[in-house]
Amino acid sequence: MNIHSLWRVLSALLLLALFSHAARAASLPDFTDLVEEASPAIVNISSVRAADGDESKDDNPLEGYNPEQLPEIFKHFFGERGFNAPRRSHPRSLGSGFIISEDGYLLTNNHVVKEADTIMVRLSDRRELEATLIGADPRSDLALLKIEADDLPVVRLGNSDRLKVGEWVLAIGSPFGFDHTVTAGIVSAKGRSLANENYVPFIQTDVAINPGNSGGPLFNLDGEVVGINSQIYTRSGGFMGLSFAIPITMAMEVVEQLKESGHVSRGWLGVIIQEVNRDLAESFGLDKPAGALVAKVLPDSPAAQAGLQEGDIIVEFNDHPISVSSELPQLVGRIKPGRSVPLEVVRNGSNKALSVTIGVLPEEDALALAARGDAEANSNRLGIQVSPLEEERRAKWNISGGVVVRSVEQGPGADAGLVAGDVITMLNGASITDVARFQEVASSLPEGKAVPMRIVRRGSPLFLPLKIQE
Repeated sequence: MNIHSLWRVLSALLLLALFSHAARAASLPDFTDLVEEASPAIVNISSVRAADGDESKDDNPLEGYNPEQLPEIFKHFFGERGFNAPRRSHPRSLGSGFIISEDGYLLTNNHVVKEADTIMVRLSDRRELEATLIGADPRSDLALLKIEADDLPVVRLGNSDRLKVGEWVLAIGSPFGFDHTVTAGIVSAKGRSLANENYVPFIQTDVAINPGNSGGPLFNLDGEVVGINSQIYTRSGGFMGLSFAIPITMAMEVVEQLKESGHVSRGWLGVIIQEVNRDLAESFGLDKPAGALVAKVLPDSPAAQAGLQEGDIIVEFNDHPISVSSELPQLVGRIKPGRSVPLEVVRNGSNKALSVTIGVLPEEDALALAARGDAEANSNRLGIQVSPLEEERRAKWNISGGVVVRSVEQGPGADAGLVAGDVITMLNGASITDVARFQEVASSLPEGKAVPMRIVRRGSPLFLPLKIQE
């Protein structure tokens, strides 16, 4: 190969590399127009709480961080107070928010303004205005604020139901007090259920979210708000690649009620449910794990009036299939109280259609009291709940007596291998005829000694060793 041929080959390879680089660059999104359009409607929120004698907190956004792990510039940036300065008597919580109407309504997280005596909003033009709390909803972690101003810039609201996993999204907020910080990523998952957050189907993303981003908007590539950044999963106190946003479609349903009444009414079914795992699915004769297993029907609840029973597996609610139990509270909560909706359950191996009139979700204290109900009377030392043996199962499996295990929690019963659907017919040599007899025998079992327990599982009898720890 002569020098001219070699030059042509090298030139071709160079052009190919440049073209490939340009093609890759062209395939990546350009956020500049989106940020320029949306930024004026993003605000910084400071909630000031009166001192209550506890001066263990302050408004330093780097509180809790080791100063030796931070560059010198960050120490200087936060002024002469540094990390060892005296505490303020008026702690301040920094967060983000966004304007949804030209006359001054804006959204943020409830935890940003919770228990605040004064809420200050700093606009993009550096104006600082005091906000009024119109209403807050702790269950969805949303708060609606109002500032007195006109002709304000507003965000465009999208439809979070149309959001797809893998789609590019962008966040604008004030992490650690740095106003209008822009971060981007993709939607990692939808419909996530988090601990103690039963009524929000969170959007999971890998967008960098940190303290101060709370309450800020999550945008799609069309510049529409699709979520409200709310939580992160972290073991370090900072971003670890898992962030969660409240879907805007659900949030606006909350906003409508907050505007109208200052509080939110949610639908209520009145059941305590548990996940259907593989073993439970098998014990109930299901082809695969799916649905929400009813562990308890609360007295005088919509579920009780509709005829739901403990041991029912709710597989469809209001024409929505229930894949995992966490989907049910989210669906029920969005139904307007007083409305009748269909549901389908699996009962004793057969599908059954029911109709339920949705009630109003009680306050937390009342709900906890209702959930406890007569639980003390039904509870036992084995960590299980039982119910009378149905005549159908008695005849099918040719059992003269016993009780049906409805739910299994952590405890001796779970350690012995009990699963929901088992029928306990004998315990420590005593025949179990009904629930009262079971509770009597269970309450007198010795500690630290294994005793035999005879059960019938799917028609087949077997003994399990049961031991209550000392």
